[in-house]
Amino acid sequence: MYYICISNYAKKVGIPNRQIGTKKDTREHTLVFSCKTIFCFSKNNCIINREVIIMPEIAEVETVRNTLKRQILNKKIKSVNVRYNKMIESDINTFEKGLIGDEFIDIKRRGKWLIFELHNHYLLSHLRMEGKFFLKNSAEEIIKHEHVIITFIDNTDLRYHDTRKFGRMNLIKKEDLENTECIKKQGLEPGDKNLTSKYLLTKFKNKKLPIKTVLLDQTIISGLGNIYVNEVLFYAKINPLKEAGKITDKEANLIAEGANTIIKEAIKMGGTTIKSYTSSLGVTGRFQNKLKVHKKEGQPCPICNTPIENVKINGRSTYFCPQCQK
Repeated sequence: MYYICISNYAKKVGIPNRQIGTKKDTREHTLVFSCKTIFCFSKNNCIINREVIIMPEIAEVETVRNTLKRQILNKKIKSVNVRYNKMIESDINTFEKGLIGDEFIDIKRRGKWLIFELHNHYLLSHLRMEGKFFLKNSAEEIIKHEHVIITFIDNTDLRYHDTRKFGRMNLIKKEDLENTECIKKQGLEPGDKNLTSKYLLTKFKNKKLPIKTVLLDQTIISGLGNIYVNEVLFYAKINPLKEAGKITDKEANLIAEGANTIIKEAIKMGGTTIKSYTSSLGVTGRFQNKLKVHKKEGQPCPICNTPIENVKINGRSTYFCPQCQK
């Protein structure tokens, strides 16, 4: 097993000095999302990768789903160890008893929520800013910030690690899924045939907030985050500061088209900010190579060569071309 440790400085997590690796590593890794820096280490204490990554959005969560489906389905759960109770929204005893003896038979997703299907329940999980899953041997030492540990009968663990403790889990009965608040309030997802200009204009009507802010509202388009909203607005050639209520039918159609096109491609490429659980699965995020404006401040616009600008809109970094997105 090879680990990824998250920190702005290696010394903060007690990591001895390491040399940066120069050869491509194709061995086992762990999937991580964070707002900080990742350091990917191998057993010989060599840093084999270092990368700034961001909180997960729809494409990244979809890749987590697909990766976990190849790892944990149909394995009976032997025990559950909750080490931080506030992370669990349901009753702790109910949570643990509902999982033990059952097995995950499928993993679904709604927006940024992972939906682990058991025979009688659904386990809902939201990664928030820094949540991530580790797949480990049960004999391995439990480390700091591993807050929920699900052990299978084959003595492997699914461990949920969250430095900030923002992530949430909830065990619900199957019949309650569509009535669970976090699920029922989700808007349409990119790729939904009902995500049309008509739908969007209805949602935008009379809204004076910037379109950038409105598109981050999960009740309108579910799963879009800062990265993909920046990219969608560039695709549609819309100024991110434009009032949502002033979006035209043509612009709304381009937003829907852009969301569908960009997210489909991002999922195909494994997302923008991820590393795989195991490289043999071929799950490595590559969509960062396709980004047009996000994190491109000062670089030439790919269409008109005007330098990309970055402004804060309601606290979110917003990258756009001042010429193409007037």
